[in-house]
Amino acid sequence: MSSADQLDFSFKLPGRRIWTVRELVTAVRTHIEREYSDAWVEGEISNFRAHDSGHLYFTLKDQNSQIRIVMFRSSARLLRFRPEDGMQVVVRGRVTIYEDRGELQISAEYLEPKGAGALQIAFEQLKAKLEAEGLFDTARKKPIPTLPRRIGIVTSPQAAALRDILNILHRRHHTANILIFPAQVQGEAAPLEVSAGVRYFNKARTVDVIIVARGGGSAEDLAAFNHEALARAIAESHIPIISAVGHETDFTILDFVADLRAPTPSAAAELVIRSREEIEEQAEGLHQRLARAMRYRLLMGRQALTELAQHGAFARMMEAIHQRQQKLDDLLYRLERAERQKLEQHRRRWEMAAAAVRHYDVRRRLAGIRQELAARVAALAAAMKTRLLERKSRLDQLAGQIEALSPVAILERGYALVFDSSGKLLKDAVRVKAGDEISARLAHGGLTATVKKRTT
Repeated sequence: MSSADQLDFSFKLPGRRIWTVRELVTAVRTHIEREYSDAWVEGEISNFRAHDSGHLYFTLKDQNSQIRIVMFRSSARLLRFRPEDGMQVVVRGRVTIYEDRGELQISAEYLEPKGAGALQIAFEQLKAKLEAEGLFDTARKKPIPTLPRRIGIVTSPQAAALRDILNILHRRHHTANILIFPAQVQGEAAPLEVSAGVRYFNKARTVDVIIVARGGGSAEDLAAFNHEALARAIAESHIPIISAVGHETDFTILDFVADLRAPTPSAAAELVIRSREEIEEQAEGLHQRLARAMRYRLLMGRQALTELAQHGAFARMMEAIHQRQQKLDDLLYRLERAERQKLEQHRRRWEMAAAAVRHYDVRRRLAGIRQELAARVAALAAAMKTRLLERKSRLDQLAGQIEALSPVAILERGYALVFDSSGKLLKDAVRVKAGDEISARLAHGGLTATVKKRTT
């Protein structure tokens, strides 16, 4: 057989790339985040855990599958209800991978219960909690004075409800003494200001009864009166309180805690001087209702902020911060669990030693063992605390480094980000020519300009 007839069985192995685990996980995470940057997922909450840092961790599952969910503090603090195991919810967020464990997870930005709204869920949860503590009990409610000499009103000075109350009090009993504590009755600051008004009247002791008033509105408008701190301030009041919030069909937590609920602010003015009015005339009808005002500008500002936050540079920066925050939470959880296990081991050893010498008179020796055990436990706790402080210091250092690299921080020093007409960041003057339109982002605001001349 000639060499030409011989078969050539030689072959070459194809080239191959060997990944590190971190490289592979990072590559997969980048691909997944690009493909599923805005996903809506429905399922049941299980293994819910709220960390001391404010971040929320839980598993979302259905009949066949499950996926881990993490909601960082910046998003979790906007929730109006507390998630619980077994609750059916809809999650919106970015699908990603927690690189330290290589686990698929969703970084949630929005969470809503399926069925009832978030405000209704939060209302029912707080109502059940305070009712279990006895804050709604009839036995603790104080009687309203028959003929109050002075009436305190906590409300907004610009509210139509205040004008209604004053008009009715003046018409039905013009000699009534009125003290007004100005407070916001809508928005995040409203619960604190209304609580401050109640505490002021209790400290000054200048009124016989307090009216907390606000006109009608949507559930969002009345949400300030479903606040736990405000409810507790009302319950601690030594002066009787009348709740005059919303319309007759509106109910808030304040209505259940107050000593008396008035259907409307106008009705509160009638009830507070009911005995005098019964002598002069029978009860009047309810007065005009208030129209609600939509918080349009706030919603538009929030939408603009959300669009700005979705810029790629900020998203990458926040992702790095979130990864380190989640890693710190994981380390803290593992350290706490290890500390509990260590303490349990010491407890078991002490019990075994105590059982072994139970029938012997060795009290002095046991006392020494107890002291040694206490010293070791204290040393272990101190070591754990030191370790946690070191981790926290490292995280603060990393956060400071990230903040130093923030584009916004650079802008504050007088720099600007320049973009071409398509919105791409300009790094080279060659990419534009005379007559092109460009835009610049400054530390405060932006501007648009036209190129007149290009220099290299």
